This record gives sequence, structure tokens and C-alpha cells, in this order.
Amino acid sequence: MAATASQTNLAGLPRRLVQDGIISEEKLHEAAIAAKKDRLPLIAYLVKADLANPRAVAVAASHEFGVPLLDLDAIEIDLEVIRAVDQKLINKHRVLPLAMRGKRLFLGISDPTNLQAIDDIKFATSLRVDPVVVEQDKLEDRINNALEAVDTSMLGLDDDDFDLENLDVGTDDAKPEEEQRDDIEDAPVVRFVNKILLDAIKRGASDVHFEPYEKVFRVRTRLDGVLSEVATPPVILATKVCARLKVMSRMDIAERRVPQDGRIKMRLSKNRAIDFRVNSCPTLFGEKIVLRILDPSSAKMGIEALGYEDAQRKMFEKHLAKPYGMILVTGPTGSGKTVSLYTGLNILNTEYRNISTAEDPAEINLPGINQVNVNPKVGLTFAAALKAFLRQDPDVIMVGEIRDLETAEIAIKAAQTGHLVLSTLHTNDAPKTLTRMVDMGVKPYAIATSVSLIIAQRLARRLCNNCKEIRDVPKEALEKEGFTAEELESKMTIFGPKGCKQCNDGYKGRIGIFQVMEVSDTMGRIIMEGGNAIQIADQAVLEGVVDLRRAGLNKVKEGVTSLEEVNRVTID
Repeated sequence: MAATASQTNLAGLPRRLVQDGIISEEKLHEAAIAAKKDRLPLIAYLVKADLANPRAVAVAASHEFGVPLLDLDAIEIDLEVIRAVDQKLINKHRVLPLAMRGKRLFLGISDPTNLQAIDDIKFATSLRVDPVVVEQDKLEDRINNALEAVDTSMLGLDDDDFDLENLDVGTDDAKPEEEQRDDIEDAPVVRFVNKILLDAIKRGASDVHFEPYEKVFRVRTRLDGVLSEVATPPVILATKVCARLKVMSRMDIAERRVPQDGRIKMRLSKNRAIDFRVNSCPTLFGEKIVLRILDPSSAKMGIEALGYEDAQRKMFEKHLAKPYGMILVTGPTGSGKTVSLYTGLNILNTEYRNISTAEDPAEINLPGINQVNVNPKVGLTFAAALKAFLRQDPDVIMVGEIRDLETAEIAIKAAQTGHLVLSTLHTNDAPKTLTRMVDMGVKPYAIATSVSLIIAQRLARRLCNNCKEIRDVPKEALEKEGFTAEELESKMTIFGPKGCKQCNDGYKGRIGIFQVMEVSDTMGRIIMEGGNAIQIADQAVLEGVVDLRRAGLNKVKEGVTSLEEVNRVTID
């Protein structure tokens, strides 16, 4: 029987939700208080907290206010309609323009009482706005997808559809007069550089290499961890391309004898800008320049998308929730350590925590976190930054990399005195991380009492879901690769790459392969007794820790990646 709200002061949609039995009056009042605290609309909070069925709420809102109800799964959103409304308004009110008929704009909205949104959009567009009720969860997904599609749609245009010579390119601190003195008189070079950068962004590359040789000038991009050649312009252009890139990144054009660092910001639309970290290095035949493409969205993709197995993810979240201790992420360059650390910081990033990071350099800007670029030239080392952090009432500290004994000792002291410390170390697996710290000179008892979790990781290319094909691999070969007899008897399916228009040689994107090792009391005793990495690894096996090889084989068994790819990233 439906609940009643006759004895309360509920009105409008809240009253309807109680009357229809969608939520109890008591829970509704609690949700209203929590929503106000989290600065969320009531309906958004109810759906996010799983307190009410989104479909039931939408039906109730439609009946209560006589507003049409629409299932967003049944329609395709026209990007031209999205562009008709300022994206800041869409983001602010979390509404979705659905269609236009003459001077009428149909607006997808989960709460028809949000008159402020309707009035703001009506004023901004000079259109008559007709609200249409949609489900809150679907609305959020479609808004995010639509805004991303609008931002990236220009990257799918032909070269002639936008001005390659006049892209908004510069650095955050560029002044107008500096912009005017850019060396842009050589239009073909400007167009070539801009096209290479746009193509790299469009394809999802992580790095771009400009490499001058004696008789060849080569441009390569790293896509899903693998370098491939994309252009070989005339070698006579090498100097001009180098000069153009140095101007864009505010480097000293006249200095060609020493490496330099810089940054480029390329603005693609009002709401989307891409940052590049740039480094030049003198070689025999000119300066090689490498650009690292920094994608802020990678830090906000969520822990579920990284590739952790359920037990590994829960272990990571458990130690992130602890008030003190040290979490170390290990692996070679390009294995995704930074993304793992940023993902953890995003989980911890609330108004109740003071978070400081020391990085070399800070690759992605994280609002709400105090990020420091180390600068050894002026004495601002990792160790110096850590000492400063400890005097600034920290809750969480992130150190980009533990490189020396001084940094390690200060980080361990912080972990032992009530702070959560996150950092990286260059080792091949989790057990070797503990002995590596001993080799650096850290006291074994300090390691045993401070390091709480170690994550070793690699990045493997994902198989394209559109074209991956079944591979017939003999049981004997699979057994040699490390699969168990039980797995072989289960008739698992092994997939391999094929290649299609939607992917790169059968792969699309990357997935993490992880070894997540909690430092137990037994491991601590092994360290303090002078044990080696093999003894720690044996103990980890006894405690059920999945090593990198086994984690990779699990991804093969799930059809996420290929056996060849796991062999590439996990066989030493």
C-alpha cells in the first residue's frame, strides 16, 4: 500500500514520491539533508545513493506535473542542438537539449520544478523551452557523452574544415605581446606541426617524437605503448619544425647545446584544451623533441576502469582509507603509475583532507590538491618539498618518485607519524620493492613498520571487441605459458588480434595488469631478518598474492588481451 504524506509539509514531487511508495517519508527527509550537504539536487542524490528507482521517479514527475516522459535510449542526440546551448549552462544545470522545432527547444530534465534552468536557457537562447522528463541516470550519461562528442567532433573534420595555421596554441603564462612575436611566417611548417599534433590527439597517442638524422627526418607517435612512424618530412625542414615547437613551448630558440623543458597548451574548443609536456635533447644532427600528451580525463576515469581484479581493487581502497602508512606503485616508465596515483588521490580528494604532492613535473592539474613542481636547480628537491609539507598540517602526501635515501627516510617518517604517503619506485615487481629500499640504505625495521601496500603494474593493449578472433592454441603450449590443468580442462577461449578500421592492428586502448601485495607481519619479519626478494615472493604466494604473470594470464582468459601482448609486458 502506498505511503501517505497528508500529515507532513511535503509538497510537489517529494510528496508524490512518498504517496507512490517510491521512498519512505523518513528516508526522504534524510536524503534531503544529505543532498543539501553534498550540494546535489534531491533527485540526483536519490538516484546516486540508490534510494529510488530512476524510472519510477521519472514516471512520478511526469504524472505530477503533466510533463511528457521520454526514454533517452530511444533517440539519437543531434550535436547541432547541443551546440545551440552554452555548454556551461548544460553543465551547471545538468540538462540536455533534445531537439528544436522552429523557435521551440525541447529540454531533457529530471526535475520539472527546476525553473531556474528553464529560465536561464530560455534567456540565453531566445527560444521557447519545453521541458521533457527523462531518467536521472540516463540523463547524466547522455550529457557527458554529448559534451565529449561536441568537444572532439572537430578532430574528425578534414584538414580544410578548420584553420591549421591559426589554432589557439600557447602556454598558460603566455602574454599577448609574446603571442604576437611567434615565428609563424612559415605557414607550411605551422600547418604541418599543428596537423601532427591534432592527428596524435585524435588517434589517442601518448607521445610524439620529432627525430632528425643525417639524411632522414622522422616523426613517430606512441599509440597504446607502441611507437610507429607517421611522417617523414624533408630533412631540410627539421630545423624549422624544431624552432616552431620551441617557440610554441616557450623555450630558448638560440640555445641548442643543452636539453630544455617546456609546455604547450592547445585549445580545441571553449571547453577543451590539451596540454603537452615538451623536452628537447641535442643529438648529432639536430635537436630531438618529444611531446608527452597530457590527458586530464585519464586521472578521473575511476578505479573500476583501470583493470584491477575485485580483490585487488578492494585491497587498494582499503589502504587508501587508512589514515597513515605508505602505498608504493612500481613499474617501468610508461606503465601507468602516475594514473594509478592520481586515481587514488581523486578518491581521497575531499574538503576534509589536506593533500600535497611533489612531482617532476606535475603532469595533470587536480583542483583541490596542492601540487609542487620540484626544481633541483634552486634547491627544491623531493626531500625539500617533503620537509615543507610536514610543516603544513598534511593528511595525504604524494611524492612523484623516491630516488634517494633522504627522500625515502622523510617519506617513511611521514608515514610513521600519522600521514598517508603515496609514491613510486622503479622495480620490476612488488617483492623486489622492499629489498630495493634496503639497498638504498633504509633501515629494515623502518620499512616493515611503514610500507603497507605495494602495487606493481604493467599496461597491456586491449583487444578490439569489434574484430578479435578465436585462436586455436595447443594445450601443451598453454600449459608452458602458465595456465593450470583446471583452466585447460575448462575449455577456455583464447582470443588474438585481427585488425579493422576501428582499431590499431587489432588493439584499441590499454588495460592495467597488477600485482597488489599487502605487506604482512610475516613479510616484515623477513625484511628485518635480512631476507631477500625470493623469500618475500614465496611468502606472497602463500598469502594468495597474484603475481604480474598470473594477472596477465587472467586477462587472457577473460578475452581482454592476447597471449602475445601479455608475453610482451610480463616476460623479463
